Amino acid sequence: MHACLHNLYDVPRAKQVFERLRRSPSAEHILDARIHNSFLEAYVEMATTKEPNDRELWIEDAWQLYHIMESGEEKVQPTSQTYAIMLLAWLRFNSASEKPVHLASALNPSRLLNNLVARGISPTTVITDRVVSSSSEASQIIQILSKSAVDMNLSRIVTELGQAEALGCQLPDPLENVPEVNPVTKLKVKLAQEVPFNLDNLRKHLAKVSLARRVLPEDVAARQKLLEESAYDVAVERLKHESEIFDDLGLSNPSLRRAGLQRWMWDWYQKLSAHLETEIARIVATESKQSRLCPEKQLAPFLSLVKPEKLSLITILEVMRLNGSGGVSDGMKTARALLAVGRAVENEYKAEMCKRNNIAIPAHARAGGDHGYFSGLGYRDLHARRVTAAKYMEDSEEWTSEWTQVLRVRMGSILVDSLMKVATVERVAVDKNTGQEVREEQGAFCHSYEFVRGQKLGIIRLNPVVAERLAKDDLRETLHPRHLPMLVKPKPWLGPDEGGYFYNKSSVMRFKDCAEQQAYLEHASALGNVELVYAGLDVLGSTPWKINKQIFDVVLKVWNSGERLSKIPPAVFDKPEPEKPENYHTDIKARSVYSQRLRAYQQDKANNHSDRCSVNYKIEIARAFLGDAFYLPHNLDFRGRAYPIPPHLNHIGDDLSRGLLIFAEAKPLGERGLRWLKIHLANLYGFDKGSFDERVEFVMNHLDDIYDSAERPLEGRRWWATAGDPWQCLSTCMELRAALESGDPEGYMSTLPIHQDGTCNGLQHYAALGGDREGAAQVNLAATDRPSDVYTYVANMVNQVVEQDAAKGDRVAQMLVGKISRKVVKQTVMTTVYGVTYIGARDQIERQLKDRGDIPEEECWATSSYLARKVLYCIGDLFAGAKAIQTWLNLCARLISKSIPGDRLAEAFQPQQHKDGSSLNALSRIRKEQMAAVVWTTPLGLPIVQPYRKTKRKQIMTALQTVYISDPNSPAEVNGVKQASAFPPNFIHSLDATHMMLTALECRTRGIVFASVHDSYWTHACSIDQMSTIIRDTFIALHSSDILGKLESEFKARYADYKVPLASLRVGSFLKKLKTAGVRIVASPEEATVIKSVHTSTFDPLIDVSEAEASSITSASPTPFPSASNSTSKPTPLPDSEVVDTPKKRRTRKRASSKASAVTEDEETAEAEADEDEEGIDADSSLADKFISLPDLIPPLPKKGDFQVETIKKSLYFFS
Repeated sequence: MHACLHNLYDVPRAKQVFERLRRSPSAEHILDARIHNSFLEAYVEMATTKEPNDRELWIEDAWQLYHIMESGEEKVQPTSQTYAIMLLAWLRFNSASEKPVHLASALNPSRLLNNLVARGISPTTVITDRVVSSSSEASQIIQILSKSAVDMNLSRIVTELGQAEALGCQLPDPLENVPEVNPVTKLKVKLAQEVPFNLDNLRKHLAKVSLARRVLPEDVAARQKLLEESAYDVAVERLKHESEIFDDLGLSNPSLRRAGLQRWMWDWYQKLSAHLETEIARIVATESKQSRLCPEKQLAPFLSLVKPEKLSLITILEVMRLNGSGGVSDGMKTARALLAVGRAVENEYKAEMCKRNNIAIPAHARAGGDHGYFSGLGYRDLHARRVTAAKYMEDSEEWTSEWTQVLRVRMGSILVDSLMKVATVERVAVDKNTGQEVREEQGAFCHSYEFVRGQKLGIIRLNPVVAERLAKDDLRETLHPRHLPMLVKPKPWLGPDEGGYFYNKSSVMRFKDCAEQQAYLEHASALGNVELVYAGLDVLGSTPWKINKQIFDVVLKVWNSGERLSKIPPAVFDKPEPEKPENYHTDIKARSVYSQRLRAYQQDKANNHSDRCSVNYKIEIARAFLGDAFYLPHNLDFRGRAYPIPPHLNHIGDDLSRGLLIFAEAKPLGERGLRWLKIHLANLYGFDKGSFDERVEFVMNHLDDIYDSAERPLEGRRWWATAGDPWQCLSTCMELRAALESGDPEGYMSTLPIHQDGTCNGLQHYAALGGDREGAAQVNLAATDRPSDVYTYVANMVNQVVEQDAAKGDRVAQMLVGKISRKVVKQTVMTTVYGVTYIGARDQIERQLKDRGDIPEEECWATSSYLARKVLYCIGDLFAGAKAIQTWLNLCARLISKSIPGDRLAEAFQPQQHKDGSSLNALSRIRKEQMAAVVWTTPLGLPIVQPYRKTKRKQIMTALQTVYISDPNSPAEVNGVKQASAFPPNFIHSLDATHMMLTALECRTRGIVFASVHDSYWTHACSIDQMSTIIRDTFIALHSSDILGKLESEFKARYADYKVPLASLRVGSFLKKLKTAGVRIVASPEEATVIKSVHTSTFDPLIDVSEAEASSITSASPTPFPSASNSTSKPTPLPDSEVVDTPKKRRTRKRASSKASAVTEDEETAEAEADEDEEGIDADSSLADKFISLPDLIPPLPKKGDFQVETIKKSLYFFS
């Protein structure tokens, strides 16, 4: 519908769809005022430009739709844009106009003015609406409305319109948008006698007035003119310019040109543009002949939205950008490429709409400079002021609908297939027999299949010469502005998709097509519940950054040399290929070892290439922004954690990215700042577990190394290169040397970000939640003289165990003696409280052992398996308090995922059929109704929905291959196991995100520059003491609010009407865990007798027999609960297709667990729980209609310890 309205492509077809939707009751929620206005505008434009001979019919349709909106019969009310369109219709087609249309239904301006005033709409907002594109028409509307207002005695309206006309007629600044030039040729402006009404002047002024009252102190659009031009247009001009330079130099012979990306991309662009023009014309002609083609399969309207030239470049840039993504070296997954290209076309179209509508933005910053976010009016008017700004921006934009996944894939398929047909490169090689040079033209991309984890995946591969050039050439042409920092402060977040970049739509939350999360977020945003989250993101995005020129020069020198240094990969992979053993064909073990080493070598070589490409992006971006202050717009993941939107160069990136970045604002160090600078250097080097005084002493003892590093980073001893974070260490060495050599170290203006990092932050939150005194001491919540290091503690325990096993002759233990460092166990210890499994721990440790390089490749799996068991064993009950809370969260999530809304129970027991016509029994229907995801609200009001569902995939036939995509809008059962296992870590992540946001807001209020990497907070050295106080105050405030109690209350309120099938509870370990957690089911004596007679003593641990209390058990069937005398009837047999051989499955699990010693109890438990969640209901058909209210099953909260969170005020090392 939207595509057909664009440029009046096919308005009659759009009208048919619109009429059908209006007749459908289910479509009410999508038919809003903006859609109606789009059709009003289209009808008027059809009468004006495309079909003037039929203008009577189109204008009649417009007035008819207007009257329906005015009457309210379709629950859609007119807006300022509605009245703007109808005033234009009257102006162009009234009886005195050049093309009169005589209609009894048409209203004159007086009646329109009366209606809009009655609705409280300002006439000025009507005149400045985007549909009034002509200054002449705007001036005429002011005149006719002024005359009507005089006739109606509306003096206020007359005054308002008079002010608007005066503002519109102000003289423009003659030097605006004119660059500085030589005074001799300075532009002279001759004043005219009469100044025409200038609509743009009025719009700019009103934008200034409307948006200046926002709570945010920045005017983010002061330099927005730099972003007016589409990035795709810029890229085309750059490629074209370089091609013309080649031609001007006489390099017409292709063999004389550098076979670089720019030249290839320009050739592809020209070929693809021509091909797409022909292809789109063919598709349009074909679809026009197929009158019965269903709307979902029509592509012509959408292919016509963007010009072929722009479609061509979008396709090339997106495909080049995706290289190496999804774990595919020198290529990408086909499905991902098709979706990405389709989404990019959709985004570019919306960006063009935004530009076309000429959204007015204040041109100058507000006087008075930056102020705290909550100065003046404070928090109380936050939502009201944002609503004003949001409404202004919403009214300025045209209605746009989201494209479906199927449409994106089909669009992407056409474009990517076309690119693969026309894009070619020339490969040059030397014939081994003749020694002559051979040239051959080959496709730049090819399509193939790979097996990944047993699944056949379609892959689009780059030609080897293209992949090689991608690792060497200038990559600026492959970068889209959505992937770059901003030269202006980001647009404030006003809604779920309104903020960040100005002309590229950005979403405030990253969720993978989760319609449920999107709906919750939009609802909370409309209610004003997430204003503090939006404000926190604005704080993070408004921090100005610069490129550290000194570090950049060193990085560039290393890069150009091609050597490997401090995580910069070499230009040529420098590790030797494993030698093939002489006994390769005779010794099976030698062959196996060689094959494994060869695979590892090839993977490392491919990774080196990918890393080289990644570093290339960082260096190119850094070069582009040298000397500029820039900003990093932020958004959230679904748990509320903040991330910069530009992915390639940001402070959340690796050590190289962080080393290249400094604050744009400088502040004097001061005495304390100088001390913190030294402590920061010690931390970066790796000496971070001593006291603060010891860290300062460490730095002073290495001053000679620090000076050598700063003055001769590559020619000297390279002490900095041995640091844990080498590039950040080098940056700090240079800063410290500059401060000490400045003559006034305390007055030195420093721009270096100084970090304050939490100690195993997840454990800190668990310890505070549970009042766990022992846990608090392990993670520096308690006051101590020296920092506690739980990672070193566990590493030492594991070393002792390994040494004991090695002394007994264990071969694997002997290989690990002396090699178990803090770094090897750190990630596993950190993620233990997040529910890491044995498999996950083994993978983490295997990566660390491979990085060490002193364990043979073929032994890494065995050693990591052994070590994972030992680490998990040594951790044991070290985090008992955290385990209790983790278990409670896990049980709540499992119960929620097994529950069914009360209003769905009746539906579940209605007769249903399979697609093949066979009946669907009640047990299967109940299982399909278990669709409740875990939903909770953070202390800042952000709703969080866990997205884990058993998604249904849809098969789409494309020109390249069959693509399977999931439809996020189709109902799907929850993945109960994933919901339960992921809830504890997700909940803790939502708390650390809340703590960070609170700290960011408070820092801005106090004028402190702030940046964060999750639980690592950054500011200037002189502000560290202030920020440390804020960190502790916000943590105490957060954990003084009974977080778990509120979560329990929210669950009981949110899921008050939800029921859990009794059959879902009887499965093994789950029942034991519920009993241990203190869950009790109240049952009458009759109910208890029935349950026991059918299921012996399965439910005994949970059943509380009581005649006084109300029973927890309810029945969904209309028949009453059966008596004991009737309870001996056999359970209803299941159809053959539904029969589950539970005992057999359990024997299989038992055999599997005894087969390999590497399998632990955790693995077996996880597997058992997965099977139980899948089969629990089917195992008990006799309980199919018995349910328990979910709130009755939520376990009581674990008992809280006596640790007082206020103690952290005395802890020096809480964050350090």
